[in-house]
Amino acid sequence: MRDPDEALDAYGFGRAHHRVLHFVDRNPGLRVTELLDILKITKQSLGRVLRELVDKGFVTQREGAADRRQRLLFVTERGDRLVKELHRLQTRRISRALGQCSAAERDAVRRFLFEIIDPQERAQVAELTGVEPPPARR
Repeated sequence: MRDPDEALDAYGFGRAHHRVLHFVDRNPGLRVTELLDILKITKQSLGRVLRELVDKGFVTQREGAADRRQRLLFVTERGDRLVKELHRLQTRRISRALGQCSAAERDAVRRFLFEIIDPQERAQVAELTGVEPPPARR
């Protein structure tokens, strides 16, 4: 995480900002209430982070079409550039490490990472990330 942490620090951001950007980028139009459920943080904690991202032009909030009380979240062009840079930094490091592994070792890493997610949340994580869970072991 050092590479993304350093990139975030240049904006005065931390890992909480990264998490918000990640999920809003992956789910345009995400409702604030859904984000709270995903992140498992307090409304107050999210409010501070979200306010900074909105004020600095990385995220925008819009009213829901059907329910104007809803706040729908979208990354801005600036936010999209930062998300892509953070993704590039992480992908480079992970790819370098996985490049030293055999196919079986890479599969074991994928299985391990999926298994550390709470069982009741695996389907939601798979849906949000677009990553299929590894096949069940026999």
